[in-house]
Amino acid sequence: MKVQVGVSNRHIHLKKEDLKILFGEDFELVKVRDLNQPNQFVTGSKVTIETEKGKIENVRVIGDIREYTQVEISKTDAYTLGLNPPISESGDIENSEEIKVIGLNGTINIKGCIIADRHIHITSKQKEMFGYKNTDTVSVLIDGQKGGRIDNVHLKVSDPAYFELHLDTDDANAFLLKNNDLVEIIDYK
Repeated sequence: MKVQVGVSNRHIHLKKEDLKILFGEDFELVKVRDLNQPNQFVTGSKVTIETEKGKIENVRVIGDIREYTQVEISKTDAYTLGLNPPISESGDIENSEEIKVIGLNGTINIKGCIIADRHIHITSKQKEMFGYKNTDTVSVLIDGQKGGRIDNVHLKVSDPAYFELHLDTDDANAFLLKNNDLVEIIDYK
């Protein structure tokens, strides 16, 4: 079965309180464009993330408002920042790294920096319909000049969801993948 690829560059999700500190009390996120996942969108807002070792500017804020603040980076970004964040599911920030976030109006220090796991967004109905009801991980096969296989792809169930494989830039670049490419789900554990 084929699944569409979505490449996820470094970004930040913000809770309301942190948004106000970073951008001001009356600040509202402005949608630039919708993402494929329902209720998620690219905003025009950007922050800088910083550690004692380095910083990365122009990190995009992804909407909508969350219950937590989380920075998602790649392993390459982690090297730049001198961090070793866990590979976690979005929202699992329990063992995450600390990082400084600098906005237009203020600065916060948060424990919330992760490398997002490879995952396929899927509805509970699709998971059952496609025969994955007894598994939480699959593998995918990539064709092309730098083709190969990616294992340990988590099935992220949400209702609603847009059926899509999310990879960070490191994984996507390793296989020369870009947004909207198709890959094949080949097996599951």
